[in-house]
Order: sequence, then C-alpha cells, then structure tokens
Amino acid sequence: MTTILITNDDGIHSRGLEVLQKTLAILGRVVTVAPDRDNSAIAHALTMNRPLCLTRRAEDVFTLDGTPTDCVAIALSKVLDAPPDLLVSGINNGANIGDDISYSGTVSAAIEGTMYSVPSMAVSLVGTPPFSFAAAGPIVRDLAGRILDYGLPADTLMNVNIPQQRPIKGLRVTRQGRRIWKQAVQEVHDPWGRLRFWIGGGTPLLDAGKDTDVDAVHNGYVSVTPIHLDLTNHEGISYFREDLDLESWLLPPTGDSETGE
Repeated sequence: MTTILITNDDGIHSRGLEVLQKTLAILGRVVTVAPDRDNSAIAHALTMNRPLCLTRRAEDVFTLDGTPTDCVAIALSKVLDAPPDLLVSGINNGANIGDDISYSGTVSAAIEGTMYSVPSMAVSLVGTPPFSFAAAGPIVRDLAGRILDYGLPADTLMNVNIPQQRPIKGLRVTRQGRRIWKQAVQEVHDPWGRLRFWIGGGTPLLDAGKDTDVDAVHNGYVSVTPIHLDLTNHEGISYFREDLDLESWLLPPTGDSETGE
C-alpha cells in the first residue's frame, strides 16, 4: 500500500493539516507526525539540547514536542517501518514564496524528507485569515498523485503555493522570486518601561519578475517551484577562483596561538 507521511509547522490542530489528512487518504495510508504547537518561521531547526516526546493521538496520528524537521526525522527513523512513498508538508496558513522559503518550517520539513531521498512536497495557501482551503485540497491531491506516478528529480522538492482567491486561473511552473520584509522589527515597551522588540509584520518588498512564484500567485495562478538541495552559486565558483584568485592565496603561517602569532 502507498504510504504518505504528512507534517506541518502550524501544529496538529491546523485546519490545513486536517485537509491533507482527508484529501490524501484516497491515495493510500496517511501517517501524521506533526508538532504539538505552532512552529511557524522555525526554518530547519533540529532539537539537539533536550529529549523529544512522541505522543500517539490516534491510529497513524502522532504529535511531537519539537520542530517540523524533528517530526520528519522521528517519523522516518522511529514511526515508519519503511520509507514513505511521499511526504507532504502543509497546508500552511500563508504563502511561502520568495525569501519566505529560508524561514519556513513547512518547506524545511520537505527539505528534510528530500535529504532522506523521500519525494517531498511543501504546500502553502496564499492569503489572509480566515483561510479557506476549498480549492487547495483537490489541487494537492492531483499533484501528489502526479508525484507518486512519475517521481521527482534527485535532490529536488516541489514547493506549491495556492492562491486563496477564486477563481484560480491555472498553474505555473516558477522560479523563486524575492520577498523581503521592510520594517519587520517593531519596538514596544513592557509594563516596567523596558524596551522590547517584536519581529513580524511589516511591508513586503516584492520582486515579481517574470516566471517567479511571487508573480504567479499575485496574478491568480498556482505556483509550483522546484527547490534543489544544492545551494551553491555555480557561477560564483569561477568568480571566487579567477576574480578573487582565492586558490592561489597563500595563507599566513599558523602559530601556536588562536591569532596565529
């Protein structure tokens, strides 16, 4: 039987996770291992400074007091007897486009699955609360079926962003754009007058260039972006070698102290 592992970063009580559980059940056995609380913007954090507690909530449904990456690691090593046929992370409350990918626990869970050679997909809903997942479920099911039938390129995950507004115009295969948040750090004072900071909010600065995920979703299309594990800027290799001439650079002699003296 086909086995599908699902997780997220919004936590076990997320509506998006429930939609995945119901939608993907038609494709095979669905095993859920999700954080027991919200882990938004946790990125690819792995908990190594304390033990983790895995709790069985129901048949094939588990929570973990850890990050989305922890959930995937524990699921693959301790919950499942064999690697799943597919990993789906989501459905996230909000977009994971452009620079969001670097912060996203949703995408990072799919990255972790890809690192273990499990075909993996991250799914996010683009919009604002209250979130409606009416259109998202069938789209995810169809994309999951396509991955199960054809697979994914090596070391590559599928990052999917689905516009909440209706009607959806279609689907676009995209590249990662840019979305940097301006004025995302807010100053506040606690009751004792001490300065504190909130990170979040602000105004997004968008690079909605041609064929980007940003452009696609803002024009009403589902964005599907292939994300590769190799973060190397291959064009930068020649710059480092030739322009900066780093390989011919003679390092100073190493001394006995940390400063080399």
